[in-house]
Amino acid sequence: MATILFTVFVVLVLLGLPVAFVLGLASLAAIVSVGNFPLMLVGQRIFTAVDSFPLMAIPLFMLAGALMNYGGITKRIIDFALSLVGNIRGSLAYVVSISGVIMGGISGSGVADTAAIGSIMVPEMTRRGYDRAFSAALVAAAGSIGLIIPPSIAMIIFGVTTQASIGDLFLAGVIPGVLIGLGFLVVSYFVARKQNYPMEGQMTWIERARRFKDALWALLMPVIIIAGIRGGVFTPTEGGAVAAAYAFFVGKFIYREIKWVDIPKILYESVISTAVISFIIGTTSLFGWLLASEQIPQQLTRGLLELTDNKYILLFLINIILLIVGMFLDSGPAIILLTPVLAPVASSLGVNMVQFGLIMVINLTIGLLTPPVGTALYVSSNISGVPLINLSKAMLKFWAVMLFVLALVTYVPALTTWVVK
Repeated sequence: MATILFTVFVVLVLLGLPVAFVLGLASLAAIVSVGNFPLMLVGQRIFTAVDSFPLMAIPLFMLAGALMNYGGITKRIIDFALSLVGNIRGSLAYVVSISGVIMGGISGSGVADTAAIGSIMVPEMTRRGYDRAFSAALVAAAGSIGLIIPPSIAMIIFGVTTQASIGDLFLAGVIPGVLIGLGFLVVSYFVARKQNYPMEGQMTWIERARRFKDALWALLMPVIIIAGIRGGVFTPTEGGAVAAAYAFFVGKFIYREIKWVDIPKILYESVISTAVISFIIGTTSLFGWLLASEQIPQQLTRGLLELTDNKYILLFLINIILLIVGMFLDSGPAIILLTPVLAPVASSLGVNMVQFGLIMVINLTIGLLTPPVGTALYVSSNISGVPLINLSKAMLKFWAVMLFVLALVTYVPALTTWVVK
């Protein structure tokens, strides 16, 4: 069965089918070929996978992200970021990095943040003389931070899969996310100096204060969510509801940019995004169940442990596996498929599950930015019109930053665990 499962999987991936259909069809082919399992198993496994209270946080955070975009929160965050760095050469590049970190603390989706930031910033940067490939690469990289900065949909899925504390995962993601954002600022500094990109002009402290006041409601959102979850005021799922309600209140009654006529569109976008993620989770669970029935995770675990007993080499190998898988699978299915395989290995090495969660999420965030299935990369390419090959070349500097932070998280446990403690 394993041969058929993997053969169909590889063929369908090469044909370019969406990952949810690849996993579902490969699983169906394996079940039919073996004949030992009833076909009703397909529906049961898919339904069971999404029948989870913690996963209810995903549609709520997707709704919060849509409300944020329609409510003018994105625009105010960008305006506030510009007020901080307008007098620095290449200031629009800095704005993208800062906005990525701030918005990562609101929506929880790297792809959504890439689309939101890119639709505003890429045309503006191009108009100001920035290299279009650099702009598109920066937007994709900064937007993907949303997968690391809490609240993160990928961390919710990992927490549900491993029973690790989602609140601890959220808190542990702050420092790596900020470090990656700072790394992007350093890259922007050197590129801006080399290319002589323009400054946007010095702003007075009065204007900065005005923009800060205007963006304050938006900036409070991640603080409320993280503090509420860590303080035990509400669960991560309830935190999603709080985020959606807060985004609606701010967009409708404070900024007054959400109109009643926009509500159906906002709900439609949220439902479509949630349906896609839920379908992926369901088919991934079916695929993973078939792998477990063949004891493939256990065999891979034993194989890795037999290669070497050196903790650092094994962690290096785990990172390589995750980076390769991230090139072909989105974060959700990759986490559900690989966690049962790799978590026991990490646990046997004495790696804290919160630290391991960050290792997985950062690896798979890099996967969002790497062909052939780099979702954030495709979104940025579509928005900017930059061919994928040119965009991939421009991504090299940003990959280097993320790999450096990944190495820190992997080999310096205190970077993630001390915050939780």
